[in-house]
Amino acid sequence: HFIEDYVAKLKRSIDSVQQDRIEKIADILLEAYKNNKHVYVMGNGGSAATASHMVCDLSKGTIWPVAPAEKRFRVVGLADNVPLMTAWTNDIEYSQVFREQLLDIVEQGDVVIGISASGNSMNVIKAVEYANSCGAVTIGMTGMGGGRLKDAAQECIIVDSDNMERVEDIHHILAHIIKTYLNIKLNMIGIV
Repeated sequence: HFIEDYVAKLKRSIDSVQQDRIEKIADILLEAYKNNKHVYVMGNGGSAATASHMVCDLSKGTIWPVAPAEKRFRVVGLADNVPLMTAWTNDIEYSQVFREQLLDIVEQGDVVIGISASGNSMNVIKAVEYANSCGAVTIGMTGMGGGRLKDAAQECIIVDSDNMERVEDIHHILAHIIKTYLNIKLNMIGIV
C-alpha cells in the first residue's frame, strides 16, 4: 500500500508541473549555450546531488550520443568543490558558501540555477539574489509552496508537494527532461 500511495502522489506532483515553464527554462539554457555564457547550478543535500547530476547532463548529455561536438555547455556545479565549500563555510558562514563562489565570476547573461526542495535554503537564496544584481538570469527549482526562492528567482518551477523526497524525485526528472529537450534542439539546429 505504501509503494502504491507514493507512486500515485508522485504522479500527481509531476502532473502539476507546468510544461511551458520547463520549456521556457530549457530555452533560457539554450540561449546561454549559443551566447557562450556560463551556467552555475547549486543545492544542498539531495538537491546538491541533483545539481551535480544536472551539471553532468548539461556537459555531456546534451551533445551525446552524436559525435562529440566542439562546443559544449559551460557549466559549473557550486556544490562540487568540497575544499572550497568548507573553506568558505569555516571562514565566513554556510549561508554565504554559494554567493562567495559567484563573486567576481558571474556575469550578465550567465544562468544561475538554485535547487531547494523547501525553497528556503539561505545559501541558495543569497547566491540567487547576488546573481540577480549582476544581471544573470536566475532559475529556481523548488517545492513546498516555493518558499523564498520563488520570489528571489526570475523563473521558478514549483513542484506541488510538501514531501521532501517527492520534490527531489521530480527535480531529478525535470533535469532529465531539460537535458533531453536540449539534446534534441542542439541536434535539430545542427550544433551537435
